[in-house]
Amino acid sequence: MSTQSYTMPSPRGTLTPNRPLADLTWLRVGGPADWFFQPADAQDLADFLRELPPEVPVFPMGVGSNLIVRDGGLRAVVIRLGRGFNSIEIQGDKVVVGAAALDAHVARKAAEAGLDLTFLRTIPGSIGGAVRMNAGCYGHYVADFLEEIQIVTREGALQTLPASALNFRYRQSDLPEGAVVISATFRAPAGDPAALAARMEDQLAKRDASQPTKDRSAGSTFRNPLGRSSTGQADDTHELKAWKVIDDAGLRGAKLGGAQMSPKHSNFLINAENATAQDLESLGEEVRKKVYENSGITLEWEIMRVGEHAGK
Repeated sequence: MSTQSYTMPSPRGTLTPNRPLADLTWLRVGGPADWFFQPADAQDLADFLRELPPEVPVFPMGVGSNLIVRDGGLRAVVIRLGRGFNSIEIQGDKVVVGAAALDAHVARKAAEAGLDLTFLRTIPGSIGGAVRMNAGCYGHYVADFLEEIQIVTREGALQTLPASALNFRYRQSDLPEGAVVISATFRAPAGDPAALAARMEDQLAKRDASQPTKDRSAGSTFRNPLGRSSTGQADDTHELKAWKVIDDAGLRGAKLGGAQMSPKHSNFLINAENATAQDLESLGEEVRKKVYENSGITLEWEIMRVGEHAGK
């Protein structure tokens, strides 16, 4: 049901009806949001959510790096944080950052101050999304360093939550329904700034050598599946690689419409030639089906897919 029939609040920030979202996602696909809200500051966001009719859904959106918006668009208010939410402050061994700050920028600023959050350097996206999905790289995750976050609840209340309240697990966390993360506080170990900078340069070189960083992708398409112990139980100490089970099913470079599994890294779904969201999601589902038929492994999406299919 369209949300455009509701009477909307009048915020100080920018509220835009029927805003196309394709240009805001890394895959460059998807239909419009009924409403698109860019709050002026935290109080503006809180006031807006408090006044918004409770039946109107909200969808917090970062930089669209890990997202497929379906071709029919979103029947919701999409909330995107901007300049008022991208600060990066060093406070002793703590790094306090706005949710709109880019992961890479946080890693660099921390390193300059002699603090090691280098695992963030090659993670695409912003801190709000990194918190929500417990982003990780090189054996470290957000959960290893996060102290607390600030959120605005769907009811318009500002709250501080300790990291322990988020129930972090692999690529997942528990946030209150409709809540918008507005800042995060990390506690980081000390490191030599020059050594940290060199490590990040090495990480970037390895990423560029192995991943299709010049193509339109949304990062890793599927989560790495957990292995199984001798008793058949899921065993996260024997994590398998999604790219390997995709390769084993003969799907490296597979195509559907304008979508393709990257020939360079088979766990990267790319918009190779004017793909639609339907092309991309359908190819992903075909990969999941064939991997299961080949190995009995059910791949789980890491890319978030939201909205309605065209014609719905």
